[in-house]
Amino acid sequence: MTVFLWGVLPYAAFALLVAGLVWRHRYDRFGWTTRSSQVYESKLLNIASPVFHYGILFVLVGHLVGLFVPASWTGALGVSEYTYHLFSLYGGTAAGVLAVAGIGMLIYRRRTKAPVLRATTANDKAMYVLLLGAIVLGMAAKLSDTSGDGYDYRGTIAPWARSLFILRPQTGLMEGVPVLYQVHAVAGMVLIALVPYTRLVHMFSAPVQYLVRPYVVYRSRDPRQLGPRPDRRGWERAGS
Repeated sequence: MTVFLWGVLPYAAFALLVAGLVWRHRYDRFGWTTRSSQVYESKLLNIASPVFHYGILFVLVGHLVGLFVPASWTGALGVSEYTYHLFSLYGGTAAGVLAVAGIGMLIYRRRTKAPVLRATTANDKAMYVLLLGAIVLGMAAKLSDTSGDGYDYRGTIAPWARSLFILRPQTGLMEGVPVLYQVHAVAGMVLIALVPYTRLVHMFSAPVQYLVRPYVVYRSRDPRQLGPRPDRRGWERAGS
C-alpha cells in the first residue's frame, strides 16, 4: 500500500491530468470554461468569487513554497524554523479560511438561487465536495498539533514530493507521517487528477498575458464635438 500511495498514485494523477488536458483541448475546446452563471445572479458572485480565488491562490503558493523550497534555502535567508512554522501555521490557516469562506458563499448562492441551482451539475457538486474536503483536511492537519511548533513536514513530505520529479520516489519518508497529512495528500492527488474533467480546468487558461501586455492608450476628444469627426486635410498634431 505504501508503494502504491506514494510511488504509483502521484504518477497516475499526473498522467490523468495531462491526458485530460489534451483530450479536453482537442475534443471539448468550447467546454473549456467555468460555465459562468453570472447571468443568473451577480451580486453575491461578485463577492464570493474574489474571496475564493484569492484564498485558493494563497493556498497554492503556500504549498509550492512548503514543498519545493528546502529548509536550507530559508535558513540561508535568516528565517529560523520556528519563524517559518509560525508563518506557515497562521498564514496557511488564514488562506484556508479565506478559501473555505469563498466556497461556502458559492455553495450558498447555488443552493438559494433557483436558476443557478438548475445550472449546477452533478460534476459541479462532486468538485465542490472534493475541493472543500481537501482544504479542510489541510487545515485540520495544521491545527491538529497542539505542541505549538507544528509538524515538520519539510523533513518528510517535502523531500518525498521533490523526489517524484527525479523519478526516484522516496516512499519510506511517508510511513511515519501523521494520518491527517496522509489523507490530505491523497485528496490533493485525486483533485489534481480530476481537474481537467471539471470546471477547475479554467485555471490553465487564466489570462496571464494581461500582466505583460502593452498599455492601452486612450486619446481624449473635444467634449464639444458631437458625432463623427470631420475629415481634415493633411497631418494632425499628436494629441489632437
